[in-house]
Amino acid sequence: MHRMKACLKCVRCGRDYELDQPRYLCDCGGTLDLHRDLSGVDGEELKALWESRWGAKRGVDASGVWRYRELIFDLPPEEIVTRQEGNTRLYPAGKAGEYAGLKHFLLKHEGENPTGSFKDRGMTCGVTAAKFYRARNVACASTGNTSASMASYAAVCGMNSVIFIPEGKIAYGKLAQALAFGGRTLQIRGNFDDAMALVQEVCRELHIYLLNSINPFRIEGQKAIGFEILQQLDWQVPDWFVIPGGNLGNNSALSKGMEELYQLGIIDRIPRIAVIQAEGAAPLAHMWKQHTPFEPVRNPETIATAIKIGNPVSWEKSLRGLKWSNGVVESVSEQEIMDAKAMVDAAGIGAEPASCCSVAGAKKLVDTGVIDPEATVVGILTGNVLKDPDAVIGYHKDELGHLGIRGTYANRPQVIDPTLDAVRAALNL
Repeated sequence: MHRMKACLKCVRCGRDYELDQPRYLCDCGGTLDLHRDLSGVDGEELKALWESRWGAKRGVDASGVWRYRELIFDLPPEEIVTRQEGNTRLYPAGKAGEYAGLKHFLLKHEGENPTGSFKDRGMTCGVTAAKFYRARNVACASTGNTSASMASYAAVCGMNSVIFIPEGKIAYGKLAQALAFGGRTLQIRGNFDDAMALVQEVCRELHIYLLNSINPFRIEGQKAIGFEILQQLDWQVPDWFVIPGGNLGNNSALSKGMEELYQLGIIDRIPRIAVIQAEGAAPLAHMWKQHTPFEPVRNPETIATAIKIGNPVSWEKSLRGLKWSNGVVESVSEQEIMDAKAMVDAAGIGAEPASCCSVAGAKKLVDTGVIDPEATVVGILTGNVLKDPDAVIGYHKDELGHLGIRGTYANRPQVIDPTLDAVRAALNL
C-alpha cells in the first residue's frame, strides 16, 4: 500500500503546514491535526492488511498502535519507538454493567498498557515523532500518567525527559513511575494549568520537544484505541463509546479515528460518543449544557487526579468530534465516581478513579434516558487500579469524608486476634 501524503492542518482556520519542523499550534492559535489524503486508499485492502498483522509475536506489528500505522504515522519500522503497547482486553462489564443498567456493556481496559494507562498509545507516537525530529530532550506537564509514560518511552530510546507536575497534586503510584524511569521531575507551585503554561514556554525557549496532548502526533497514537476495539468486535460498530474527559485528547482521537474509518468505508455507521468529566473539573460539560462560550475552570478539584484539568488544550478538537458523532457531554460527582469505581473493582477488573467516570457517566446517561439500556456500549478505562492506591484504601476504610465521599460499598479491612475462633467469628462460620 502506498504511503499517504500527510501535513499538519489547523482545526480552527484550516491552514496547512509541512512536517519538516516541529509545530504544535497554528499561527492563529488553533491546535493542529495530522491530516492525510485518503482519496486513493482502498478501505477493504487496508482492513485486510491490519487483519494480517493481528497476532504478530514481535516487532512493530505486535504493537496495538503500529499495526495500524498507515493511519497513525507511516514510518519505516526501524524509526519507531515501541514497547508493543496496546493489545488491551475488552471485558464484559459484569457487576459494573448491572450497576449502570446496561445489558450490553463492555469495558476496554487501557490500564493494561506497559506503564498502566492509555497514555502509552499516544506516547509511542509522540516519542517516535521526537526521534523523527532528532530531539534529545522531551518534556511534559502532567498530573501523573503522562509523565510515567513519557519517562518510560524516552528511556527506551535514550532521550532525556523533563516533567513538570503540580506540587503535592499527583498520586504517588504515578510519581513513583516517573522517578523510576529517570524523568527529571520539577514540582511547581501551582496547578496543572500553571504547569502546562510553563512547559510550553520552556519548550519554546529551550528547544525541547513538547509531548503533552497539544502535540498532534500524540492524538494519532490514541486513535488506535478505537481501531483495536473495532477489530476485537470484528468491525461491528457499538452504539456508544463512553470516555473520561480531562485534557480531551482521548475523545478527540477517538472521533478522528472513527471519522477516518467511516470515510474509508471500513465502518458503515457512526457511533455516538459520550465524554464524562468530573464536576469539579468540567469546563466542556459546562459549555455543552449551558450553551455558553468555553471558559476554563480556574481551580479544578477532583479525586480523579488524571482528569483534574481546568483548561484542556484539546477542547476545540473534542467539540468537533462530538458534533460529528452526535455525541454528548456529562459530568459526575465525586461520590458517583468512587461508587462506580467500587463496582468496576468488584467486577474483578479494577481501574483508577478517572477511568470510572466512564461507568458513572454511562449510569447517569441511562438513568436520564439518553442511552437505551439495550444499547451496545463500550466504556474506556484509562488507567490501572494501582495508579491511585490512596483513593482505593480511603474509600474502603470510609476515610474520605473530608472530600464529601462516603464508602457506600466499602470493603473494610478487619483487625483480629491470631486465633481460629477469631477467624471463625470474622467469617461468620
